[in-house]
Amino acid sequence: MVGINNLTTVKLDEELVKKVAKEVLEGENKGESDLSIVFVGQARMRELNKKYRGKNRATDVLSFQGNGLGELVICLREVKKNAKRFNSAFEKELAKVLIHGILHLSGYEHEKSEKEKDKMSKKEGYYLSLCQGKI
Repeated sequence: MVGINNLTTVKLDEELVKKVAKEVLEGENKGESDLSIVFVGQARMRELNKKYRGKNRATDVLSFQGNGLGELVICLREVKKNAKRFNSAFEKELAKVLIHGILHLSGYEHEKSEKEKDKMSKKEGYYLSLCQGKI
């Protein structure tokens, strides 16, 4: 099950979010796992990033292991900034951070080594291409 809690005033397509999440969960053999996705503003994301990673800045996505698969916290403002920076659609950037977060919860860790970074990057590209028709 994929649960969504939008704590921002930004309207988003929750069905799109669920479709992308389910695609990755099934691909990683986590289809039966529960995933909670929370959308927050920059101040809350900065707080969480500082508390759990020691970085005093907002980031686009944080992942937390928990019951089922775990929880993703996504900052929509950061996703919008990424979309602008990379000249990409908001929905595509949202899909990217969602995929990235789920892969972290599935055991991928890009900060461990270049090999792991490449492996995770290839997986992200694969799922993004699978989801292209849904975005």
